[in-house]
Amino acid sequence: MTRFAAIGLDHRHVYDMTAGLLAAGAVCVGHDSGTTDSRVLAGFRKRFPDVPARSREALLDDPSIDFIVLSSVPRDRSAIAIAAMRRGKDVMSDKPGVTAFAHLDALRAAVGETGRLWSICVGRVASPAIQAALKVVRSGELGRLVHMTSLAPHRLNRALRPDWFFDKPAYGGIVNDIGVHSIDQFLALAGAETAEIETSTIGAFGTEPAGFEDFAEMTLSTPSVRGWCRVDWFTPDGLPDWGDGRLFLIGTEGTLELRKNLDIEGRPGSDHMFVANKTGTRYQDCGGLPVTYFRDFIDAVVSRDFSALPHEPVFTVCRLALQAQAGAKRFAAEVRA
Repeated sequence: MTRFAAIGLDHRHVYDMTAGLLAAGAVCVGHDSGTTDSRVLAGFRKRFPDVPARSREALLDDPSIDFIVLSSVPRDRSAIAIAAMRRGKDVMSDKPGVTAFAHLDALRAAVGETGRLWSICVGRVASPAIQAALKVVRSGELGRLVHMTSLAPHRLNRALRPDWFFDKPAYGGIVNDIGVHSIDQFLALAGAETAEIETSTIGAFGTEPAGFEDFAEMTLSTPSVRGWCRVDWFTPDGLPDWGDGRLFLIGTEGTLELRKNLDIEGRPGSDHMFVANKTGTRYQDCGGLPVTYFRDFIDAVVSRDFSALPHEPVFTVCRLALQAQAGAKRFAAEVRA
């Protein structure tokens, strides 16, 4: 039985990662009660009441624990991951895995030195709709992929956010934080090992505190596919979900649209896919489709075969996100009298 512990309960993503691993057959044998947000810790204990609290050092030193799930403050994730790998543990990290180029270099070195698995749970790997879209693209139904448009609005929920959420060195900036999903998605759909960040822009349009990055857009390209991505914190309170994520694909013989979160005037639930091709149109409810990431991770921990979760694409996605963040043109809100 594969055993894991949850360390760094600073972001609510730890709930979904823990639940996904439990459903895939792993056993959570402990959690670190150190947190910057007592509400996250309380939520974890409510969802997983049988998981005991143990100190971080005790969990890292326990040789019976195979891997850790990590959702600490983003700037701390690389150091904790490296400490875990050097004590013989694999790591599943929340995104972003790093907030600086030096963190990425150190992680790459630690993976090489220890031979451990380091993986980031980005949105694509846990999304039934994106997995379905990947199958459509790879089947050739759309012809050759030409362009991807990704819209990823998020709800700020300001009252629920800890102080570090608004501290740029702590979260790494909006592109590095939530734009990393879009970059990973683009590479997967384009079937590309890397991409060029042609343009990136970041806006601070008035969300408190002043200067908080609440909008970003990027243009990416490979030799054959182009993409445009937008991320922001402007989901209106009246929308019945945390965001209205959409994906639009253009191929030489068809188009595809995902409504990842909801169909605002139609079908219930999430993970809606619409395809138009040479023969007509079709709709697919992807909500019940299986997601294999958590099972793949457990299998890799046991077998030591990382071919399903190779490191190099993860390093590339992190590097591109850091580049887009660092090189972005910045805009501020217009001040009106």
